[in-house]
Amino acid sequence: MNAGPADLLRRLCDTTSARLSGAELRERVGQVRAGLDAPLRVAVAGAVSSGKSTLVNALLGLPVAPVDAGECTFVVTQYEYGEDDGHITVELTDGGVAHSRLLPGHRLPSEFGVDVARIRRLRVTLDLPSLRTITIVDTPGMNTVTVANERAARSMLFGSGDEDDRAQAMIYVLRYVQKFDDTTLAEFRGLTDACGMSCVNTLAVLGQVDRRGDEGDPWPTARRLAAKGYADLRTSVFDVVPVIGLLAETARARPLGTEEAAALAALAGLDEDDLEDYLLDLDDFRSAPELPVPAEVRHRLVERLHRYGITSAVDAVRATGTADPEALAAHLLERSGYSSAGRAATGSVAAGIAHFARRADQLKALDALTRLRAIARTPALGADRATLDALAAQLDENRPIATSLGGLRIFTAAEALGRGTLVLNEEMTAELLRLARHDEPAEQLGLPSGTSASEVAAAATAASMRWRTLAMMSEGRTGGHRARDVLTVLEDLVSTALDEAALDEAALEEAASDGAVRTGGASPASAGGEPLPPVRVAPAAIEALRASPLVPADDRRALELLLAGSELATQLGAPPGAPRAEVAGYAAALGARFRVLTHRPLSLRQRRAAETLCEAYEAIWSHYGGGS
Repeated sequence: MNAGPADLLRRLCDTTSARLSGAELRERVGQVRAGLDAPLRVAVAGAVSSGKSTLVNALLGLPVAPVDAGECTFVVTQYEYGEDDGHITVELTDGGVAHSRLLPGHRLPSEFGVDVARIRRLRVTLDLPSLRTITIVDTPGMNTVTVANERAARSMLFGSGDEDDRAQAMIYVLRYVQKFDDTTLAEFRGLTDACGMSCVNTLAVLGQVDRRGDEGDPWPTARRLAAKGYADLRTSVFDVVPVIGLLAETARARPLGTEEAAALAALAGLDEDDLEDYLLDLDDFRSAPELPVPAEVRHRLVERLHRYGITSAVDAVRATGTADPEALAAHLLERSGYSSAGRAATGSVAAGIAHFARRADQLKALDALTRLRAIARTPALGADRATLDALAAQLDENRPIATSLGGLRIFTAAEALGRGTLVLNEEMTAELLRLARHDEPAEQLGLPSGTSASEVAAAATAASMRWRTLAMMSEGRTGGHRARDVLTVLEDLVSTALDEAALDEAALEEAASDGAVRTGGASPASAGGEPLPPVRVAPAAIEALRASPLVPADDRRALELLLAGSELATQLGAPPGAPRAEVAGYAAALGARFRVLTHRPLSLRQRRAAETLCEAYEAIWSHYGGGS
């Protein structure tokens, strides 16, 4: 099994650390190594009173984070996995440590016995399976997202500019009611850029979507604004999703009790117009003496559900005829938008978290790669300078380890798109973002689910031609490197899809052959066509590649067939007289295989020979399989 990007970087960290003599450098490399083994750090950030801590509670499924403007809201609080559920480590700015525990009900205490200005960070241990993969970092609220530099941004969001405070993904909560204008968009892009975030590790959340007050159902407008927000921010965020954080928190972290459920049942018995009038002014709703629900319970309902939540819960009680707390929790979670699928461009918070969890190793490796390159640029003397130079050389674009970090190619290209070092037209921008947002090959290529492997191969081949052109036009520049990264991923998609198509075709041929045996007839699939004329390739190019030890044995055998075959099918390793479509499939697969060679440290002559062969194979695919 091939090592993944994180495994390769772990080994590089171990090798580098063993060769360094400077304690500070070893510690920095050790921090990178530890980050690869730890859960993904996801920071939840946002403006003051944006609903950030409410969302944190919904994510955790516990009412831990304080939602009132107390001292704790000004402190970075990290929620991490541990068996000692409820333990709090108070890290101080002077390096000291204090300890405390959560209050009953999983709530943070209001004070810790030290001045809040001396607290660098709180680390709260929770025995939650979800925290084995992702650590949640609740950050202080901000009045503005404007930042001057990377260290200032990290300090503002995560408590300091230190490396161990670096988040590897971010959820940024925007108030739904705030002005979502060009200034806000520009500030948001500046923040994500300064913090090292991009469209692969940033989720923007439109919170409090029920607070407009002028719509009975806020969701049509909320989804429309989220879709527009994604269109504006798509090169900076993975998604823009709407949510009613208060309902999500109530459903997941503070479910309604029997008293609240009984109160909703009583309200469901009122005249609809009368209840609507009471809810127009929540102060009147809390204080009206004639309502059949105690005032303190009404106060809790407003605090837990607000106007839309109360109305929605009452409607659910009327529709079902029951006020079961579990059923109400399920209803409120669905109405919160926390886990609803939404439309293509507007998913959900749960979908965003699932994306981070699936890509955790890749996101951690991407962060580690950035940090190791920064370490390699650190001033040093003597043997440590030589070690850092060796580290930089290992991470160079053209070295084997960089080639092996295939899982990061799309991520690095997406980052370059967001930073403007990869400039694309609309079609290729959409193409790259689909590759970054989705996991299934058909979805990555904009094809319907269930598309056949041969159609996936055809679409990936067509896309690869566009990216190859861009890579050649931008050769030697950052944009060219990133275009080649995308090209490699597309070629891998072609190769994988053709392998699947070949397996499907083999299964069909076997079934047809079995049918022929049973019926005593000849299988139509076995009937060969007229031999296709051989392709002529300069023997010198083939011999140049065959001489390289970097060419695998299977590829050398393919080169021998290309020289020796008397017809096109046998030149490509296909059966003699194979149909045109099958010949085209073999050519596409070989083109993808030999394209990989162009990313290896070959001599200039050998690299040009590999490119010549790729062009020949692709021309065969285009002629016999591309509809010509």
